[in-house]
Amino acid sequence: MRGWRRMRWLGVLMLLLGAGGVEADAAPRVVWLRVEGALTPVVADYLRRGIEVAQDQGAEALVLQLNTPGGEVNLTLRLVSMIRESPVPVIVYVAPRGAIAGSAGTLVTLAGHLAWMAPETAIGAASPVGGQGEDLPQTLSQKVKEILKAQVRSLAERRGPDAVRLAEAAVESAKAVSAREALEAGLIDGIAESPEDLLRQLDGRTVRVSGGPRTLRTQGAVMVPLPMNIVEEILHRLVDPNVALILLAIGVQAILIELSNPGGWVAGFIGVVCLLLAAYGIGVLPVNWLGLLLIAVAIVLFILDIKAPTHGALTAVGTATFIAGALVLFAPVARSPFPPLSPWVAGGTGLAMAGFFGFIVAKALQAQRRPSVMGVEALIGRIGEARTDLNPVGMVHVAGELWTAESEAGMIPAGTPVQVSGVEGLRLRVRKWTPPATSSERPAAPEGRPA
Repeated sequence: MRGWRRMRWLGVLMLLLGAGGVEADAAPRVVWLRVEGALTPVVADYLRRGIEVAQDQGAEALVLQLNTPGGEVNLTLRLVSMIRESPVPVIVYVAPRGAIAGSAGTLVTLAGHLAWMAPETAIGAASPVGGQGEDLPQTLSQKVKEILKAQVRSLAERRGPDAVRLAEAAVESAKAVSAREALEAGLIDGIAESPEDLLRQLDGRTVRVSGGPRTLRTQGAVMVPLPMNIVEEILHRLVDPNVALILLAIGVQAILIELSNPGGWVAGFIGVVCLLLAAYGIGVLPVNWLGLLLIAVAIVLFILDIKAPTHGALTAVGTATFIAGALVLFAPVARSPFPPLSPWVAGGTGLAMAGFFGFIVAKALQAQRRPSVMGVEALIGRIGEARTDLNPVGMVHVAGELWTAESEAGMIPAGTPVQVSGVEGLRLRVRKWTPPATSSERPAAPEGRPA
């Protein structure tokens, strides 16, 4: 009877645990993405992956936490299209405090099925600029502005006329507003102090997605963070002129090391990888290709100083050219949403390359100053072995070759170690070689015999 009671209580406990597991599994889920920095092609892939994960998990919504100064127009329109076509509600949340949804970020925020901002954040300044960060010509600028104004009107019209006017002003005159001003104009749906506050405010809201209207159940929802994977994180960080310049310098030096010492693979592999990563960053960043030409000229000057040492003159000119090329190459970045090139990074990278090539030049000059010993005179002092009896003339093996030799004193039997003491034409003068008596080490074996 006692055993039956134990089994009954155990069954009750298992039922309770099972009910708790079912309840936990039934808790609503919200997938959380986070984007920091300029909008890049990686962000599009990241957003697509987030939508797929949210759909597979049956999530109530996908929150895109945004802090961006903007990005390229075509990429922005692609992000807008992905958000509007998502079967899962996408909530754009401009956070944390101090974050901005600048330029292209304004359109992405408006594209969200709902838009929230944290206190002390800003949105706007969506006027278009050229691919190099420059102001567009008047006619082209007007065309692009009209396209973007039509886009923001279609995104903001559900929020009321004040929101439409503010969105158009962000494009036309680069107007930017605070979170409170955006809320008063109806440009966003609310202000949330924290992620938990956001989920609390979202609960019960009805949104219209591509599959129809959906009412959100986010009270007590489980937040599922979905960070960028390692590949996305690396590619996203590569879109930084400072990183791209350093990778370019490392790649060039590694390739030159491989070419000067062929047969290895480590330096060559590192060089190729660094150059490919640098090429990706340069391909996304707005750049001035004149700068890349100057950097190529600088590398040629470095190589010429190695081949025909000029006591560092070409290296000095190459250093100045490299730094100027780096500054010119990334000059357009200063007027784009991407991080600016630090003059310290440009100067430090140029000096590091100068130091590398200067070291090689110094070694080349040192080799030129070293006295050279050419011809058979280089054999004097070398140790060899008598291959025939020297009585007094015979054959010896020295420096990997057979030579005619004459003994200086007496007969030397075959197999005896000999030392070259002089050269007469193509005949060597040799004497018996005896290891120093004071040496505590085992004497080296004569050439031609194993130790």
